[in-house]
Amino acid sequence: MSDISFYHLQRQTLLEALPKLLDKVLERGHRAVVMTGSRESMEELDQALWTYDPASFLPHGCKGSKWAGSQPVYITTENDNPNDADILVLADGRSLEDLSAYARILEMFDGTNPDMLQAARNRWTTYKAAGHTLTYWQQTDSGGWSRKDS
Repeated sequence: MSDISFYHLQRQTLLEALPKLLDKVLERGHRAVVMTGSRESMEELDQALWTYDPASFLPHGCKGSKWAGSQPVYITTENDNPNDADILVLADGRSLEDLSAYARILEMFDGTNPDMLQAARNRWTTYKAAGHTLTYWQQTDSGGWSRKDS
């Protein structure tokens, strides 16, 4: 079973919050696949990872880019894992039935959107019934994360 962490976006957008989480993923020696809901979302995230911190950047590649498989972060709209990532980030309401290729899944969802919130609740119920280990995180006023008991 996989460890699945739900990240409830309330104070920042995905484009603001995800780069910081990906920094932590890389600091810990992991590789990540980020699955978005559309090509437009993938391209926006691509730009955000290059520009979110003027002093640095997150090395990454996107579906269709050269050497994407050799990058520590790979952004896609499909179920592919060319960089042998052990972390999967699901955004834009994306989901997968078979999560066994990943040690950890980060579910990022927009808590200001009632449809996304309900879909995340439904996925939580499904994952819990399947026996996955679940954690729930809310954004703090300072832009960090606070773990809440589930």
